[in-house]
Amino acid sequence: MKLTRVAVPAIALLLLAALLTALSHYGVVALPPAVPMAARWIALLAIVVWASARRSLTFWIVVSMLVGAEAGADFPQAAQNLKVLSDVFLRLVKTIIAPLVFATLVVGIAGHSDLKKVGRMGVKALIYFEVVTTFALFIGLAAINLTRAGVGISQAGNAETETLQTVKQTTADIILHIFPENIAKSVAEGQVLQVVVFAIIFAIGLAMVKEQHRKPILEWSESLSEVMFKFTNVVMFFAPLGVGGAIAYTVGKMGFAPLLNALQLLLTLYAALIAFVVLILLPMALIARIPLKRFVQAIAEPVSIAFATTSSEAALPRAMEAMESIGVPRRVVAFVMPTGYSFNLDGTTLYLSLAAVFVAQAAGIELTLGQQLVMVFTLMLTSKGVAGVPRASLVILLATVASFNLPSWPVFIILGIDALMDMARTAVNVMGNCLATAVIARWEGEFVDNYQGEPVDDLFEEETTAPVAATRNH
Repeated sequence: MKLTRVAVPAIALLLLAALLTALSHYGVVALPPAVPMAARWIALLAIVVWASARRSLTFWIVVSMLVGAEAGADFPQAAQNLKVLSDVFLRLVKTIIAPLVFATLVVGIAGHSDLKKVGRMGVKALIYFEVVTTFALFIGLAAINLTRAGVGISQAGNAETETLQTVKQTTADIILHIFPENIAKSVAEGQVLQVVVFAIIFAIGLAMVKEQHRKPILEWSESLSEVMFKFTNVVMFFAPLGVGGAIAYTVGKMGFAPLLNALQLLLTLYAALIAFVVLILLPMALIARIPLKRFVQAIAEPVSIAFATTSSEAALPRAMEAMESIGVPRRVVAFVMPTGYSFNLDGTTLYLSLAAVFVAQAAGIELTLGQQLVMVFTLMLTSKGVAGVPRASLVILLATVASFNLPSWPVFIILGIDALMDMARTAVNVMGNCLATAVIARWEGEFVDNYQGEPVDDLFEEETTAPVAATRNH
C-alpha cells in the first residue's frame, strides 16, 4: 500500500470533518450533532490506517493524541477511565530512571578518566559547558515565567494535585535532602537527585582506582546503560497508549484548554531557543573571534540532520568533519565534541527548565525561584549523558517531577508535542557543541584562522580521546 494512497484520503477526510464541525459549531449549517462527530471518527480511522502504513512511533503518538482528545470530548465520563493507561506507562518509566542515570553518569565520568591526560583543555571545556548550560537554564526559566504557558489548565480542578507550598523546609532540610543515607531507599522512593549524587561520588571513586579494578565495573556500567537504553526503547512502544489515555482523561475532565497551553509552550520553547542562540552563542562566537560566515556554512548540514532526525548522534560524524574543515585541530574535536554531547546539552537544559515549571503551572502550584532552581538543577544533572533514545528527556522529566511531589499528567500533555520540541532542542544541542569545539580551540590558541585544508574522512581513529558511546543526547 503506497503512502500517498492512504495519506491523501486521510487528510481529505480530516479537512471535511473539520469543516463540518466548524459549520455546525458556529451555526452556519444546522446539522445533527451525530453528523460532525461521525465525520471526525471516520477521519480518525483513516489516519490510524495511515499511521499503520508509516510505522513511525512519533506519528503514532500524534495519532493517539488526536484519538484521545476526540474520545475525551465525545465521551467525557468513559474517557476518564482511560487514565489507567497513562498510569501503567508512568510506572514503567519510573523503573528506568535509577539504573539509567546511575549507569550513564558512571560511564560519563569514570569513562573520561583520561581527563587527567588532557588536563588544562578538559578543565576549560567543563567550565565552558557549565557556564553555557547555566545561561540556558536561566533563559528557559525567564521565558516560561514570562509567558506562563501552563497557567489556567488546573482551573477545572484536579483532585490529585499535591502542592509544594504545604511542605515547609529549612535550608538545612533542602541540603540534607540532596545526599542519600541509603541508596536502596533513594531508588525505592524515586529520589533522583540522591541517586545522581551517589553516582557522581561512585564514579569519582572508580576513576581513582587502578585500571584492573576500574575496568570490570566500567564495562558492567556500560553494559547496564546499553540494556537500559534498549529497555527504554521497549517501554516507549507503550507511549501512544499512555499519551492517548492521558489526553482522553485530561480533555474529558478539563476540556481543550490544556492543548492550547501546549501550543503556547511550544512557541515559548522556540522563542527561548532563538533568544539563547542570539544572546549567548552569538556573543561567545564573537568573543572567541570565530569566523561566523564559515562557521554557519560548516554547521548547516549537521544541524539540519539533527533537526530532521531529532538525533544528535546521527549528526556527529558530519559535525566533527565540519569543525575540522574550519580550522579546529582533530585532537580538540575528538575530545570536546563527544564530551560536550554528554555535558553540554544547551537545548535540552533549556527545554527541561521550561517543561518542569510548565508542569507546576499546569497543576496550579506556585513555585518560588529557589524551588524552581533546585528542581531544574536536578534535571540538568540527571540529563547528563542520558540521550540515545527518543524522548529520553521526558523519562528524566517524569521521574523528577514525581520526586518533587508534582503530578505527572501535565507531562503527557507535553509528550503530545514533544516531537516538534525535540527537533529544535536537538538542533541547538548540535550547534552548541560545534561552537564549543571552536571556542576551546581558540582558548587553547590552536584555532587555525583561514584554514584551507580538507578534513580527514576517518573521524574515529585512535586519536579519539573520548568514547563516542557517550554521544547519545536529545
